[in-house]
Amino acid sequence: MTYDFDRRIDRRHTRSYKWDQNDKLFGDPDILSLWVADMDFLSPPAVRAVLEKRASLGVYGYAIRTDSYFDAIVSWFERRHGWKIDPNWITDSPSIVTTLSLAVELFSEPGSQVVLQSPVYYPFYDVIQSNGRRVAKNPLVIRDGRFEMDFDGLEQLFRDGAKLLLLCSPHNPGGRVWEREELLQLGELCLKHGVTVVSDEIHCDLALSGHKHIPFASLSPELADITITCLAATKTFNLPGLHTSFAVASNPSIKRKFDHRIKTLSLHMAHHFAQDAVEAAYNEGEAWLDEMLAYVEGNLNYALAYFEEHLPEVKPLRPDGTYLLWLDCRGLNLDIKGLKDLMFNQAKVAFSEGSVFGTEGEGWLRINLACPRSIVEEALERFVRAARNR
Repeated sequence: MTYDFDRRIDRRHTRSYKWDQNDKLFGDPDILSLWVADMDFLSPPAVRAVLEKRASLGVYGYAIRTDSYFDAIVSWFERRHGWKIDPNWITDSPSIVTTLSLAVELFSEPGSQVVLQSPVYYPFYDVIQSNGRRVAKNPLVIRDGRFEMDFDGLEQLFRDGAKLLLLCSPHNPGGRVWEREELLQLGELCLKHGVTVVSDEIHCDLALSGHKHIPFASLSPELADITITCLAATKTFNLPGLHTSFAVASNPSIKRKFDHRIKTLSLHMAHHFAQDAVEAAYNEGEAWLDEMLAYVEGNLNYALAYFEEHLPEVKPLRPDGTYLLWLDCRGLNLDIKGLKDLMFNQAKVAFSEGSVFGTEGEGWLRINLACPRSIVEEALERFVRAARNR
């Protein structure tokens, strides 16, 4: 490999959200952290170089966006996903969750139901409830070792009046990369019932071997017209601390409403560093991404084999994409408190406890595999040893 993903980088004492809260959250500063979905890899060299150059200016005044930024986004999505985006469809937003929250505020009514497909990334619940809306669950079902959508249940929610769907594509925590036929069936229901779709596609670049992400809005002009897509380079290239993302909406009405709210909240100004990082990542980070995905897939294969050999009562769902592993630990016969005790106190590891993704996640854990293989090995050894010795 050209890039060294085996290198262990000590991120402690760097104000790391992932590593510098271990004592506060888990009771031990030396716990191995494999929970928050950021990587323990260096970002691509081109990103680091452009940020160093930008920092060397020494003057950190207000910034603007240039055409080169939008060109980099447009080129990336056409190259990697076959999706032709008009630069005029793009609006910057500080984060995916910001976009989700604003979309709930703008495209649903107070007190109305907003649909999510659980278990799902926990801020989906927050943005619905914090905006005074009600969570309408359309739980995913497990068939043949993978999540699938319950279309009958979904249509019933639409019949009951829900007009907004928060789609997680690829799915977090389950790692599903939804197939064209599934997305078309979903889209048909949304068009039939007049439902607007907010599609969180932050993991779009992280499809694994044999799988291809399909942007929901790319399926047809009719589906694009009812969709606002949430995107970012941050998950792909390990840039989340730069707080940069963008929304794509081809429908002028949706775009206009979203832009107005962004400006009203004064969230429209350009970040001093973010544009440079995103441009460099999309223009020069492709080889790094391909190697990173191959490395993560190696971590995944290691983890699947390790659990099968050493703790077969734990059943992972093999993901189609993302660097996350959703782990069925119900065979350990532990409740939420018991799983936390097993992780934090006995094994000294921090995975994400599944109930934060919804009640359907109780008894499950989510492991972040975007770290050096030695960390994965050590974490799994600790966890399995603790599970065996309890």
